[in-house]
Amino acid sequence: MGDQIGLRPVEEDDLQILEDLTQDPEKAGEFARFGWFDPGRYRRRWAENGLIGEDGGTLLVVDGDERLGFVAWRRRQTTPAAYCWSMGIALLPEARGRGYGTEAHRLLARYLFAHTTVHRIEADTEVENVAEQRALEKAGFSREGVMRGCGWRDGAWRDGVTYSLLRTDPAV
Repeated sequence: MGDQIGLRPVEEDDLQILEDLTQDPEKAGEFARFGWFDPGRYRRRWAENGLIGEDGGTLLVVDGDERLGFVAWRRRQTTPAAYCWSMGIALLPEARGRGYGTEAHRLLARYLFAHTTVHRIEADTEVENVAEQRALEKAGFSREGVMRGCGWRDGAWRDGVTYSLLRTDPAV
């Protein structure tokens, strides 16, 4: 892993990476392929707000000039008076298994805690996605529990795992 891993706003030239990681079965990988959907959604949202808004956003994961994938977050209301961020990640196949996911999770959590008043960040993944679970744990997230049959992918209901990081948790 390089020493310049970072997050930056998505530029127009980056939109193909987002489309590939959500539409191309080879690049999306086993746990991120949810079928075909609106191929123009990222381009419309980018034109509208640069993929960063009050209710969430998307940033590119980079190592220097090398584009590795993206992280995204969205607002999830937890009570009438509170919300948390729910975050996710998608890395290009050549960037997986190299520690980039762990560092990208850390960087996004630090960014969200520094620039919003949110107290909780959560991330969900499939029970069988052991690599993502390891990345979240290394980034300081705590495993909270299994959600039975919560996700539909590839013709079957899948169990998920919820992880969280609180503002008051020790920094990793």
